[in-house]
Amino acid sequence: MSARTGPSGPIGGGAPLENGGAARQAEIARDRAWICLPELREGRGAFRLFVEGDDLYDAMVAAIGRAEQDIRMESFIFAADEVGRRFAAALAAKARSGLHVRLHLDAFGAGFPAFRDLQRELEGAGVRFRWFHPFRWRRPLQYLQRNHRKLLVVDGREAFLGGFNIRRLNSRELHGETRQRDSHVRVAGELAALAAALFDQLWQHERPPRAEAIPEDATRLEALLVPSYSRHCRQRLACLHAGLIENARRHVYLTSPYFGPGTIVEAALRAAARRGVDVRLLVPRRGDPPVAGWATRAAYEPLLAAGVRIYEYMPRKLHAKTSAIDEEWGVIGSANLDYLSLFVNQELVLLARDRSLAKALDAQYQRDLEYAAEVTLALWRRRRWHERGLEAFGRSVRWLL
Repeated sequence: MSARTGPSGPIGGGAPLENGGAARQAEIARDRAWICLPELREGRGAFRLFVEGDDLYDAMVAAIGRAEQDIRMESFIFAADEVGRRFAAALAAKARSGLHVRLHLDAFGAGFPAFRDLQRELEGAGVRFRWFHPFRWRRPLQYLQRNHRKLLVVDGREAFLGGFNIRRLNSRELHGETRQRDSHVRVAGELAALAAALFDQLWQHERPPRAEAIPEDATRLEALLVPSYSRHCRQRLACLHAGLIENARRHVYLTSPYFGPGTIVEAALRAAARRGVDVRLLVPRRGDPPVAGWATRAAYEPLLAAGVRIYEYMPRKLHAKTSAIDEEWGVIGSANLDYLSLFVNQELVLLARDRSLAKALDAQYQRDLEYAAEVTLALWRRRRWHERGLEAFGRSVRWLL
């Protein structure tokens, strides 16, 4: 897909940007606002936020039970554990009753031998099943791109998306107090129909998305589902996040399990903090895998020097991917703020100009900060030399994370 020509020339959109003059930065910001930031009308609280896996899984299974026509579901991880078997049973029951049920799973995230019995049960019940990018010797590089989306669409009327995978790790009931911290959201109406179109696009291996999947004029909408790719910008998620940050006036609260140094998102955060915006980044204390944490920490010093406040979440694994900006904009979905999510993988996020959702995300952010430790610039500059070496290694392999 080629870049589009904007008011001041070609727009590449989201390639990593380590350096660049102030004039060029401003030019890129203007182009990005022109192409990647939709003019949404203000919403009226039509979204339901989930931060507990048990609550989400109950709501999703209930929605499957209400289905009357068709069910579309995709996930990066679909474990063959208690949670996975519960969903498999619900999907199989609907398929046996005559509904059109499709399940699209990532071959890397879910393709483990333990899943084979569930796959046979699902297909035996009539569920249409497909793997995303299984390894093929003829196309080995294709395996590098994963479907990292998590999406359930029921009858094209309601949809669930976010960061939760299908597994017991997210359940307080099954995994206990050390369960993974994550976020998800329910949408309905036009957004659910859009989610169905985006599911179909990936199921049918269409790229880029069909024209109707991403409306040209979003002014009549209060929110939009944004996939990794659009007809205008090959790295739309990076452009979207950077554009929102560049337009922020009061605060930017970001949560991400992984953060990629050297991207246009990092540049936008530093610029926003320098002009007085309250910019905060919440990441986990321990990277999973560790090299991902080293890459994240490689971005700390320039961010801290610019005035960005960084917090490390302490008590359990952090997997949520959310942004809350100016109590007006909320972003929630499957995309981390790292290289793979922003520039390689298939991702899907909700962008909403909805004060109710933004305030809910703000409130959750403040609750998370109660369990986080702030990293200060003075403390960070006293870290040990071996830690600096690990960060340098993480930065050097950040394109693979």
